[in-house]
Amino acid sequence: MKTSVGEIVTLVEGTLVRGDAAAVLTNFAALDQADATCVSFYGNPRYREQLESTRAGLVLVPDAGVAAPEGSSLVVVVNPVMAFDRIVRLYGVTPPPFVAGVNETAFVHPEAQLEPGGVSIEANATVSSGAVIGKGTRIGAGTVIGEDAVIGEDCVIGPNVTICQGCLVGDRVILHPGVVVGADGFGFEFVEGRHRKIEQLGIVRIGNDVEIGASSTIDRARFGETVIGEGTKIDNQVQIGHNCIIGKHCIIVAQVGISGSTRIGDYVTLAAQCGVAGHLVIADHVTCGGRSGVIASIREPGGTYFGYPARPFKEDRREAMRIKQLGSLFRRVKALETGITEVPQGEG
Repeated sequence: MKTSVGEIVTLVEGTLVRGDAAAVLTNFAALDQADATCVSFYGNPRYREQLESTRAGLVLVPDAGVAAPEGSSLVVVVNPVMAFDRIVRLYGVTPPPFVAGVNETAFVHPEAQLEPGGVSIEANATVSSGAVIGKGTRIGAGTVIGEDAVIGEDCVIGPNVTICQGCLVGDRVILHPGVVVGADGFGFEFVEGRHRKIEQLGIVRIGNDVEIGASSTIDRARFGETVIGEGTKIDNQVQIGHNCIIGKHCIIVAQVGISGSTRIGDYVTLAAQCGVAGHLVIADHVTCGGRSGVIASIREPGGTYFGYPARPFKEDRREAMRIKQLGSLFRRVKALETGITEVPQGEG
């Protein structure tokens, strides 16, 4: 990367409010890691202290009134996060270009449906009988596409992904390395002292524009479908159980676990390590904070929930405050019991 402040201003369609348009920039970095050669951005108030001490050569900001060091050029843009993303896409490390064709070490069953000149099948991938792969889709090295699975157009299926038999994947879906779609759900019945397997004979249906992070697993339905709605984004190492229905445009963050047959509405956010019990309902636009434990349905749209069991935000904060007050309460009770009129201020 070698560019100038003026070229960055043009690229992000911003306004230079401070700095030399001819100054040279050769890198990009976060506010606390940048030096005078770097472009950075300020997109969240929580990083205000980093902005005030940054050494970045140029900072993308939402308005000219922010407190930034005099040595940093300032460029005002509508959305600093998206403007910075445009720079990274242009100058960052990009994926290899799409190259149509089937690698000589890949196996494509004669009864699979695809256009060799319109898809990319990389080394050691397997495409099974009856599978359908849409135009412009890339199948990564070592990936296995099961019998009768259907993958739409312009998808990126990363290395070592498994899409099991009969599962359906929409258009423009991204599956990162190690994703498993359609493994058996966890279903057993305890009979005569043993756990008897309940057959899992449904499928997984993934909507258009879904992205699923590395090593996440989406279990096939016992019957019917496990569904991931259009536009939903799933982080790494997420487990979604059988017969779950996830709505549209949800955000599901790292290490979330969702038990079977739970229905999650549209625009729901489940923060990192949130756990959701089975057979529940979570309404549209609900946010569950990190490490929340949802053990009862949330049927009121739009709330924010924290803690275990997950409770409305204000209720959870009040409970946390009461816990902090327990030490003081203990000292007061102890003082009353011993007949002391002045409550000691030290540790109980």
